[in-house]
Amino acid sequence: MTLQNSDYKSPWKRFAVNISMVILLFISSLFTGIYLNHQKTIEKELTSRAQALFNSLVIARKWNALHGGVYVEKVPGMQSNPYLENPDITASNGKTYTKKNPALMTREISEIADREGAFQFHITSLKPLNPNNIPDPFELQALLSFSQGKTEAIGKEKIGEATYYRYMAPLFVEKPCLTCHAGQGYQLGDVRGGISVRFNINDMMRAQMLHRLLLGLLFTGTLISFMGIVHRLVGALKRKLVAAENLIREMTITDDLTKLKNRRFLHDRLKEELERTTRYRHPLACIFFDADHFKMVNDSYGHEAGDAVLKTISATAQEQCRQTDTLGRYGGEEFLMLLPETNLEQACALAERLRQAIEGQVSIADQHHIRITATFGVACYSPETTADQPSLSDFIKQADTAMLEAKKAGRNRVGIAS
Repeated sequence: MTLQNSDYKSPWKRFAVNISMVILLFISSLFTGIYLNHQKTIEKELTSRAQALFNSLVIARKWNALHGGVYVEKVPGMQSNPYLENPDITASNGKTYTKKNPALMTREISEIADREGAFQFHITSLKPLNPNNIPDPFELQALLSFSQGKTEAIGKEKIGEATYYRYMAPLFVEKPCLTCHAGQGYQLGDVRGGISVRFNINDMMRAQMLHRLLLGLLFTGTLISFMGIVHRLVGALKRKLVAAENLIREMTITDDLTKLKNRRFLHDRLKEELERTTRYRHPLACIFFDADHFKMVNDSYGHEAGDAVLKTISATAQEQCRQTDTLGRYGGEEFLMLLPETNLEQACALAERLRQAIEGQVSIADQHHIRITATFGVACYSPETTADQPSLSDFIKQADTAMLEAKKAGRNRVGIAS
C-alpha cells in the first residue's frame, strides 16, 4: 500500500504558494529598499549640488554687499543699473565706472552660466524692483512657503526634451541690503526674496532609467533563481516525506519478525475481496495454517529458535504464493493466505503443496537443526453455490475450524471446511 501524490497535492500546493509569497515579499522588499536608497542618494546628491551653487552665490553676493557694490569700467554697450541712484562715476583718469550691486551681479553670473550650459540662477522676490526678477510659478510657491517658515524648496520641471532640477532658498535682509531696499519697508531679518537654481539633469535621468532597468533584470533573475531553488528543495522534501509516510504506513501493516502482512491488513484485504467476489461472482478461498508443536520448539530451544522457525515457514509460504494471493501472519504461529478467484479444489491443492514444502524445510538455530510441520484449514466462498456472503469473522472461523479438526486428526495435514 503506497501513498498517492494526490493525497499531498493540495497541502503541498498551498505550502509552495506560501513559500513563494514569502520569497516574493522578501525579494521585493530587498530590491525596493535598494531602489529607494538609490533614489534617496540621487536626490541628496542633487540637493547638495544645488545647495553648493546657492551658497557659493550667496557668499559672492555677501562680499559684494560688504563693499557696497563693485565698480567696473563701463565699456561700450554696457548698460548702467537703472534701479540705482547715480550708478556711474568718473575717475580722475577720465574713465567711467558703473556700479554692480549684488542683484545685478547675480543676474550677470547666471547669464554666463546659462551660456556655458552649466546652470542658471534667478534672484526674485514678491516685491521685485526689476521686472526681470518677477517669480515664475515654482518660485512664487517657494516664496510663499518661505514666509511661512520653510527654508528651502525643491522640484523638477520638464521643458521640451530637457528635465531640470529646481532649488530655491530664501535671502534674508541684512544691514548692507538696507542701502537699496530700506525704501520697500524691509527690516533686518525679513525674507527679502530668494535665489532659485536650475540645472539640466537629463544625464542623471538616463542613468536612473538604466539603473531601474538593471535592477528590474536583477530582481527577475534573483526571483527566478530563488524560486527554482525553492522548487527543488520543496520537491526533495516532499519526496522524502512521502517516502517516510509510505514507510510508516508499511510498518503499520507489516509484521516485524516475518515481514509478512499483519492481521490488520489481512482483515482489510479480506473485506475488499469478499465484496469483490460477491460483485463479480468469482470464488474466493482462504488457507488458515498453524505450526505444529510450536510451543515445544520454544520450550526446548528458546524463543530465538521459535523465531527462526516462523521465518522459515514465512519464506516457504511466500515461495508458494501466486502474484494475486495475499499472505500474512495472523498472530503467534498462525498464518492466513487469501486466494482470489480460486475454488476449493485449487485451494486444497495449493495447501497440500505448501504442507509438503514446509515439511521438507529445516530451520537452523544455535546449531540446532529443527524440522517442523504445519496443519492447514481451507475454506471457500462461491456466490454460485452460496446464497449469502459470509462475514469476515465467519469466513476465517470456517478455515480455523477446519484446521483445528485436522489437528485433532493427527496434524500435518489439510482440513476442509464443511
